[in-house]
Amino acid sequence: MSADIDYYELLEVERTADDATIKIAYRKLAMRFHPDKNPGCDESENKFKSISEAYDVLKDPQKRAAYDRFGKAAFQNGGPGGGGFGASGSGAGDFGDIGDIFETIFGGAFGGGGSQGRRGPARGADLRYDLEITLDDAFHGKSAEISVEVAAACDPCSGTGAKPGTNASRCATCGGAGKIRAQQGFFMVERTCPTCLGAGQVIADPCTACQGQGRVDRKKTLTVTVPSGVDEGTRIRLSGEGEAGARGAPAGDLYIFLHVKQHSVFTREGTALFTAVPISFTTASLGGCVTVPGLDRKDHEFRIPAGIQSGKQLRMRGAGMPVLNGRGAGDMVVEIEVETPTRLSAKQRELLEAFRETETGEECPRSQGFFGKIRDMWDDLTD
Repeated sequence: MSADIDYYELLEVERTADDATIKIAYRKLAMRFHPDKNPGCDESENKFKSISEAYDVLKDPQKRAAYDRFGKAAFQNGGPGGGGFGASGSGAGDFGDIGDIFETIFGGAFGGGGSQGRRGPARGADLRYDLEITLDDAFHGKSAEISVEVAAACDPCSGTGAKPGTNASRCATCGGAGKIRAQQGFFMVERTCPTCLGAGQVIADPCTACQGQGRVDRKKTLTVTVPSGVDEGTRIRLSGEGEAGARGAPAGDLYIFLHVKQHSVFTREGTALFTAVPISFTTASLGGCVTVPGLDRKDHEFRIPAGIQSGKQLRMRGAGMPVLNGRGAGDMVVEIEVETPTRLSAKQRELLEAFRETETGEECPRSQGFFGKIRDMWDDLTD
């Protein structure tokens, strides 16, 4: 591969692409240039190795950060600043895992033993699904069926990638370890095997259904149990329901992120439910009761004290949202809004006029106090 070809250009993605976009781009290109689909084509084989190299860096957050900052120099001559990690003849065109290098330096080189085990096929990627529910669903819980597009294990080859009736063989280059090591003076440098790309196995006769990948894209229907008390952003994990691992490796997980629709009556803060309740000015003046249906499908009666003002909040203990994975529930809080009548009958107007004639100002102390302050202000200005 030419040294000046950018990894992002190789995978045909923007530098700001997220992990999912990079993964999709790699899978598309890998399927196109895989040696098994282009037998005898050196150009396709070289392209496949190049995009695999690029993906191996960009899928790893630490490697990607190092590449974004230093380019390929991050993986050459020991990374930024040099220091003696020269290229190994057996690993030319490839690069080592930064973590493996440090593990070798501080482990194997000084008697710690290092990592000798076989790396094997990579675990499948975790997936995300966004599920929208109602506030009533969040209160009571529910079961929901979802459909997701995933890379599932190939049925004909049972996920091995090998043609039915055949098996993958151990990689002769790395002896099945998935990695190769080279002595560089005092240090031992460990690199991904360029032949099997870390799988430890090679497939001579790949499965035609999956082209040797061991997995195929498939729509899968799952049942999600939403517990009562969930909130916006609550995450539900479905173990093993993510993307299938390559060639029989364990599958990733599926994470369900919940989004709660806005309710027409209630708003939620934690486990508390809030709503505004309009009352007539006569109820506000004389007192009374209002009944508010709750999400628990019960009627909750609030006593209105005489003389209540708009903005006053009344609380009903235990009538709010249930506690997630716990016991009990929050409160329902109603905020009073005193509504001024806009349509009066002749009799009602007559009664109100009679009431106004009896007003002394003592009935509304806040109004009396306000206008008293205004008069005092003008008196001070005229003195």
